[in-house]
Amino acid sequence: MAINYNLAKVYALSDNDPEFVMQIITLFVTEVPEDLKQIDLGIKTKDHKLAYSYAHKIKPSLDLLGMTVAFEEILQVEAWTKAEGKRKEIDETFASIQSQIEKAVKEIKKDFEL
Repeated sequence: MAINYNLAKVYALSDNDPEFVMQIITLFVTEVPEDLKQIDLGIKTKDHKLAYSYAHKIKPSLDLLGMTVAFEEILQVEAWTKAEGKRKEIDETFASIQSQIEKAVKEIKKDFEL
C-alpha cells in the first residue's frame, strides 16, 4: 500500500497502461536519487545554478508521483537558488525532500519488486 507516493496521476496519464507505469517508476527510482546528489552538491558548494537545474528537473516527477510536500519543498529550493540564499537557509528543507524521496524509492522497490 503506497504511503509515500501516489500513482493516481501516472495511471490517469497512461490510461492504466502497466508498462508505462513501470517505465515512470523505474525512471523515478533510478534517476531522482542521482539528481538529488547534484542538488546536494549545488547547495554545499553554493552552485545555485546546479542546484536549480536539478531541482527543476525532478519537480515534475514529484508532482506525478503525488509527493505534494516534497513538490512544495522543491519549489522552495528553486526560490532559494534564484535568491542565491545562504546554505543554512535551505539545509532543513533539502533534508526533508531527501528523506521523503528515500522513503518513496524504498516503498516503490518493495511494492513493485524492483
